[in-house]
Amino acid sequence: MTINNDDELQALREIGRIVAEALAAMGKALEPGMTTAELDAIGRGILEREGARSAPETVYGFPGATCISVNEEVAHGIPGERRIAAGDLVNIDVSAEKGGYFSDTGASFTVPPVDRRIERLCRDGKRALWAGLGQVGAGKPLAGIGQAVGRFAQKNGYSLVRNLASHGIGRSLHEEPKEIATWPERSERRIMQKGLVFTVEPFLSLGADWADHEGDDRWTLYSEPRAPTVQFEHTVVATTNGPLILTLPA
Repeated sequence: MTINNDDELQALREIGRIVAEALAAMGKALEPGMTTAELDAIGRGILEREGARSAPETVYGFPGATCISVNEEVAHGIPGERRIAAGDLVNIDVSAEKGGYFSDTGASFTVPPVDRRIERLCRDGKRALWAGLGQVGAGKPLAGIGQAVGRFAQKNGYSLVRNLASHGIGRSLHEEPKEIATWPERSERRIMQKGLVFTVEPFLSLGADWADHEGDDRWTLYSEPRAPTVQFEHTVVATTNGPLILTLPA
């Protein structure tokens, strides 16, 4: 969506704060021995307390309030009886709706002790996100986001998952502009209009360039080829002064 007035902006700020606080609480609670279902319950509790509804559950019938992906899982992992262990790499993705407005955020966390390569990957995943965010602004090309993330990945020896893209958001979970590449994409010609609301969410990897389903689970996506992969995500508004990040805790 494109924001037209302050009421819309304040509604988007509110749901952005809610998903950010749910993500932060889940990350803080993460510890060995807990199940992903227990972790999901923490996020659900915050959403319900704030009067928000899980977006994947409400819109798509996803079997959980949040998406929790562990190790070989890249995205859309189903919360369940899997127990988190020391050394795991855990991605948490929280999206929700309140009052007809949506927001989406995500981050990857390590469960110590972890290999130094994984620690570096998580650190650089955040840096890749900020490289992309630095290209957000009214009148700028959407292609600049993927170009900046691509330069960062290439310089630091990473690959990018190229079939999980950023997207427009606001009045629905996924809307125009759809398929915003967070990798270099020569065919991208769209320009960010003032007030445009969308996500920036690169998937940085130690070798994967694709994500795919495996077996009978129609939700969980796995890295192809298998490699540690992280995702960091914010919902933003394109302004004349750059990105206005909506998904920050209060």
